[in-house]
Amino acid sequence: MKRSLVTGGHGFVASNLARALLERGDAVSVLDLAPPPRSGLVLQGIDSEVELLEIDLRDVAAVEAAIAAGEFDVVFHLAAQTLVGPAMAEPTKTFEINVRGTWGLLEACRRAEVPAVVVASSDKAYGPSEELPYREEMRLRPASPYEASKAAADAIALSYRPAYGLPVAVTRFANIYGGGDPNFSRLIPEAIAAVLDGRRPQIRSDGSPERDFLYVADAVAAYLAVEHAVGAGGPGAGEAFNAGGERPFSVAEVLRTIVEVSGTDLQPEFLGTGNPDGEIDRQFVDSAKLRGMTGWLPEVELRDGLIRTLDWYRDHAELRPASASLS
Repeated sequence: MKRSLVTGGHGFVASNLARALLERGDAVSVLDLAPPPRSGLVLQGIDSEVELLEIDLRDVAAVEAAIAAGEFDVVFHLAAQTLVGPAMAEPTKTFEINVRGTWGLLEACRRAEVPAVVVASSDKAYGPSEELPYREEMRLRPASPYEASKAAADAIALSYRPAYGLPVAVTRFANIYGGGDPNFSRLIPEAIAAVLDGRRPQIRSDGSPERDFLYVADAVAAYLAVEHAVGAGGPGAGEAFNAGGERPFSVAEVLRTIVEVSGTDLQPEFLGTGNPDGEIDRQFVDSAKLRGMTGWLPEVELRDGLIRTLDWYRDHAELRPASASLS
């Protein structure tokens, strides 16, 4: 039986990944803090099926001991401070979690000789660029604390292949969405919660910023594809991989689609001009490298993904916020 570790396992994407690993027959451990009120493991119904290693990622000694004892076949490192706003407000904490936490984990994996390591970077690591779509060979040009934290962790992770032979790859995925995301400061969950609760979605921009969106099931499939490319001496070791939804959408397009599939006429309120501070105006990744090496392709188009996401939050009204949160 394959032994898999997922860091940040209470999170939205990580808990979906943990479920997929269980479904394929793995013994799954997750490394995270104490369970929050809305643990993704509970929402996925798998909290009793995984081993929880209750460890702060910044506790390097505890992380190393857990990985040394676990004899893991693969480590998926998704734990991070993932929100742009808090990163702007508390950059030091973000660097400690995203950068120090990553090198500590990589050192543990190196010492334990883990056969495959997949580190979650982000399309935000590329920074603002006039040249789109982002391709993996492009230089990372971070322009905010969050972007810098992901770019630094990205570079550190990739250095462990030529320096130490660690079979590691990094993922630079687009904006991942779907049912069960508890972060209602993000565009899609908040806009869906608003229309379901009879509120007009409030948006901090003028609707013009463009984003690339990846449905959570497609993101999980991409993680598993990267793992396959990295393990057993595969060609993906030491490489970075993009994954996205194949084309960008403006914030206004996303909101129009949410309103349409919800069957309401609640028009959004645009409370800003241009792009909010700390955000990249236009983002879009080229997934050709991952597709060429593994055959991965996104299967869920945005409209279908939004319908699935809306249905999930409709069925889980108790998890929606009591009041609006700007997106």
